[in-house]
Amino acid sequence: MSMRSTARLAVRWFAFFSVCSALSLLGASAAAQPADSAGCLACHAGIEPISDTPIKKNMSCTTCHRGDNNGKTVEEAHKGMWANPSDFRVVDQACGTCHREEVANNKKSLHATMAGMISGTRFANGAQKTKGAMFATYATTDDDGTVPAQRGAVKSLQQIPSYDAGKPTGLDNHPIDDYLREQCLRCHLWSGGGSNAADLRASGCAACHVEYSKTGKYEGNDKAIDKTKAGRPKAHRMTRKVSSLQCQTCHNRGGRTGVSYFGMMESDEYGSPWGTKAGDKAGEKLHGKFYNHLAGDVHYQKGMACIDCHTKSDLHGDGNMYSKREQAVEIRCESCHGTVKEYSKLTTAWGNVLPNLKRDAGKVVLTTKIDNVAKVVPQVRDAALKGSPDARAAKALAAHNEKLECYACHAKWAPQCYGCHVQQDLATKSNDWINTKVGADPSRGGTAGAREKTAYKWSETRSYLRWESPVLGINSRGKVSPFIPGCQVIFTQIGPDGKATQHNKVFTNGEGYSGLSHAPIQPHTISKDARSCADCHANRKTLGLGSGFYDTKANGVDVPFELERIVDEEGKQLQGISHEGARPFNKAEQQRISRVSACMGCHNETNAKVWSKVSASAGKAPSDDMHRAVIQKLLNRAVSK
Repeated sequence: MSMRSTARLAVRWFAFFSVCSALSLLGASAAAQPADSAGCLACHAGIEPISDTPIKKNMSCTTCHRGDNNGKTVEEAHKGMWANPSDFRVVDQACGTCHREEVANNKKSLHATMAGMISGTRFANGAQKTKGAMFATYATTDDDGTVPAQRGAVKSLQQIPSYDAGKPTGLDNHPIDDYLREQCLRCHLWSGGGSNAADLRASGCAACHVEYSKTGKYEGNDKAIDKTKAGRPKAHRMTRKVSSLQCQTCHNRGGRTGVSYFGMMESDEYGSPWGTKAGDKAGEKLHGKFYNHLAGDVHYQKGMACIDCHTKSDLHGDGNMYSKREQAVEIRCESCHGTVKEYSKLTTAWGNVLPNLKRDAGKVVLTTKIDNVAKVVPQVRDAALKGSPDARAAKALAAHNEKLECYACHAKWAPQCYGCHVQQDLATKSNDWINTKVGADPSRGGTAGAREKTAYKWSETRSYLRWESPVLGINSRGKVSPFIPGCQVIFTQIGPDGKATQHNKVFTNGEGYSGLSHAPIQPHTISKDARSCADCHANRKTLGLGSGFYDTKANGVDVPFELERIVDEEGKQLQGISHEGARPFNKAEQQRISRVSACMGCHNETNAKVWSKVSASAGKAPSDDMHRAVIQKLLNRAVSK
């Protein structure tokens, strides 16, 4: 090693230990706390150590929280203090001092930019012409020199515009931006959570790494913290073992994957069953809604958490800014379960090694990250090799494996919220999730109380909910995937005079399709048993043709198709899809899928060798007309004998 390399390495190690000895994310207990925290602990007696790692538990409170440890009054001690050093407004000077790369990546991740939700909603409602991301919560630029455009990454994003009702509606001034600012953009890392039960969380790194209970009340031993007041973490602790409940504080709207994973599907406000007191509903209300409880994802039932599958790059970001979640997520079903042809390679779709996945005694074994339990991971190849003697099962599995996402069959249900009826009230100002007041403590800029009233008030309701038989279509990877309603906005605007300026309007998207939209999704409702063959091959709704029940116009929506219908029988697309390359089934695909249902009765019950002889003798039947001709030929032979 050269003198220059040795010197550089020495400088780096010195800097690392200097920084680590200077940093504390939130403080430590009296037993482990350095002497310079004694003043803080005079009030905060019993507070938990922020971490049990040797470096962190010996750090002082004031290094990251700042303030004055020698202050004689509460005001003096808290002067200049940061309540949340992980808030993105100050994080570079706190967490980012040691975790610079993670912080930089986080600020460019979809968790921070919300570029997927923004681009999808804007495109669907005609606020932008293209499907790719143009806007984020805050203007962001990727300056690291690596922007893999082939994977959907973009160089820069502008801040989402504000809406001015006094100006004409257009691409740069659209009410849908106001809707996003007042309603949808609650779940970005620059912001803390909402006030409903199970929505409470911090902003910044602490949004995930400092856990909150459903009530948002403190459960620790700090004598200075009021345990009756909501808005506090469960304890003064940071964790790498993030629970799925913490993920659920955000992932309960949009795709709803966080609640779906638990088997929870919001109800129509029934709140059943009744409680033991007159008029009381016993149903638990979370995220502002009552829930029905369905079959939870098989991984959840097996005791796995979100972090057991999703990688650091999935969650923190990989340093690039993406438009859609499928571009940013590296984990696939095949990463752990393999394919018909190959066992798991123990790597992600991007080739990164999965550290909690190993091969042991011929088995693929996953070790859970929270409780360190080893679980054998079933392999698709083993299932194929154990097929019936004539290998029909293996052949069918191989065909599906090539053309379908695993969850096209194994997600038996998905949350479907049809008809998002929204009303904008121009007479009433409301809080904006983007515009916030940054006061004496900038780290509190992410709290709900810091929101400025720069948006208009919005109200939401819907047409109806479903969970069974989700629609299938082709996703951005060219594979069959479940689709759910993306954002079926039906817009009403009430003017300052109380009169409607627009009523039940459905926008037209950038491609000329209806603003009522569907989107491909991995719904996180995986079951061991797949959907029945008939549910896919003999169900009009699954094909995207609708159920034939809902009268859209009679229910106040002026579109010539029902809300479940995304395509017609000729393969003409009816609803918008905001993901590049995603589409409904075309006419030929619809016919081929439907035709299988007619074939299954005979072909599933008869040995494949028989049909090989039949096709050799009477010919193959690639179309319905030819199939009828072959059947007629066989019947004529049988009668003639």
